[in-house]
Amino acid sequence: MKSTIALLIALSFIVGLLVPNEIQAGQTAFHAKALARDTVKLENPISVKYLKTKLRNTAPRLVLTPAIEKNLKKKITSDAVVKNYYNAIKLNAQQIQQAPLLTRQMEGRRLLAVSREMLYRMNILSIVYRLDKDPAVLKRIDDEIKAVCNFSDWNPSHYLDVAEMSLAVAIAIDWVGHALPAPTVDIAIRSLIEKGIKPSYPQNNVPGWVNGTNNWNQVCNGGMIAAAIVVADKDPELAAATIRRSLNGMPNALMQYGPDGLYPEGATYWGYGTSFSVITSSMLESAFGKDFGIAQYPAFIESADFRLLSVAPSGWYYNFADCGDSGGTTGDITLAWFAKQTGNPLYLERDKFLQSPNTMGKLPRLAGAGLVWLSQFEVKNETQLPLAWKGDGENPVVIFRGESSDPRGYYFGGKGGRATVSHGNMDAGSFIFELDGVRWVIDPGNQNYHDIEKTGFNLWGNCQSCQRWTLLTKNNYGHSTLTVNNALHVNNGFASIADFKEGERPEATIDMTAIFGGLLKSASRRFLKENNHSILIEDKFQLSDSTENITWQLITAADVQLTKGGAILEQSGKKLKLENLTHPDLFISIISLDPPPLALDRKIEGLKRIEIRMPAYLFAQKEGNLTVRLSGVE
Repeated sequence: MKSTIALLIALSFIVGLLVPNEIQAGQTAFHAKALARDTVKLENPISVKYLKTKLRNTAPRLVLTPAIEKNLKKKITSDAVVKNYYNAIKLNAQQIQQAPLLTRQMEGRRLLAVSREMLYRMNILSIVYRLDKDPAVLKRIDDEIKAVCNFSDWNPSHYLDVAEMSLAVAIAIDWVGHALPAPTVDIAIRSLIEKGIKPSYPQNNVPGWVNGTNNWNQVCNGGMIAAAIVVADKDPELAAATIRRSLNGMPNALMQYGPDGLYPEGATYWGYGTSFSVITSSMLESAFGKDFGIAQYPAFIESADFRLLSVAPSGWYYNFADCGDSGGTTGDITLAWFAKQTGNPLYLERDKFLQSPNTMGKLPRLAGAGLVWLSQFEVKNETQLPLAWKGDGENPVVIFRGESSDPRGYYFGGKGGRATVSHGNMDAGSFIFELDGVRWVIDPGNQNYHDIEKTGFNLWGNCQSCQRWTLLTKNNYGHSTLTVNNALHVNNGFASIADFKEGERPEATIDMTAIFGGLLKSASRRFLKENNHSILIEDKFQLSDSTENITWQLITAADVQLTKGGAILEQSGKKLKLENLTHPDLFISIISLDPPPLALDRKIEGLKRIEIRMPAYLFAQKEGNLTVRLSGVE
């Protein structure tokens, strides 16, 4: 598929912090109510006394315990999935030992790539040494720890870097510290305190991530908890204060999964933020015998369904927000934690874990912990994913799918939301559509953050006039939605899912009024799955005195041939018909986006915007509608 090839662009998922603004007056009652709901708190008995009486006396404390390790060793010999994945881990360990030691190499404002590589290396090497006792592996762990602990700092100006490095060093010391030279353990403990935890206590200030609502909360609090557990014997006061602070702050991020399990930052960031929440749960469980309520947090377990539902039959994600195009071919160890937690094999990507170790390539950086979760999985009961699903919350989404046996591979995703949600775009009302193995309607996806930032571009400001909205991947001109008066969407306007129906012909209606800021009196978009090969998009609107024109947009990489009352899209030998059912006489335009408008825009081969432009004078009664059908051609 041409669009598939075009979309196979390697993305860097280096995370940038985007802090949502406060809700402005005029937002929908639903949204205001959602933000006003009480935060469910985690249990938090942490004190110095609690640490001294409840913290496991000896290592391992993080993810592993003697009983868990005994079970892991048994499963390596008796469970095909665990055995195969461990063989892949050992191959990765061999490759790590051939690579140079890490240096403090910054990429722009980030040390994150180095921290992530260290976390990967320590997960791999530490679990291999733990199980095989290879002295060469131990020597390499020793060298790696000394290298990063001799860095001048772990880049506290971008705290994700500190958090991932802290987790890396903490896991290494917890899992193999008993076998390391005493000076190495000493420098690691000092570094976890001086380079890891203490910079998170700036004078007269609480870092934003402590109580933040996005993935920074999950990653940074998780890293600090790991460091605190490992240094608890050395500095119990600092450890207790740090764990207590994190348990107080983490619910602000965990509540974002509510009410249905939707992760507002999309599937890629579900993988990032959730992976740190599950390893935090796992570390607390192993260290204290309880995770203080993380695993049972409302809608958290249900988020695994969102992650699976986000993958279309093509293997590509529904890539809204700053989401990547696809998740790769290696088994998802974060999902494996959900499988372990629930006993549901739906969350265990068994075939991916059983592929040849030689074909798995570089494993995830939490692979060592992932091996443990795989070993803890026991089948209890299996569920099925719904064919029509709605996720409300900060960035609401609906998904319609075909049956697993559907020969046409039907997949539709549509959304509401607001642009100022973390990693959000001006994409309310937008949708994607797959049929017959082709992604006909696409989201332009994400871009490499550093490539943009190094030019001086302000990628993370999200005010109405901020530079972020000049990029095609971020503004409404690059999404399949409505645009009024050729203007940007209102950055903080919230589009809610006003109605949702399941059944053989599922439908959803999005209230888009707020995103137009008075340019329309009201606007709604209804999506209806008519059958296994078509989707109906029905827009209804009331014009205001400010309305000049309304533009209906569809973003595609297919070839387009205009026809009377519509168009035929063609790609990979397949065809899709576009029909303007209500206004067949309106002219359809094709705007090439290859090359894209700006040099910094993401280039996607063959990208184009199909437009149906409606001047205000067409609607003498100040109200109207437009209905478009997309249907596969046999």
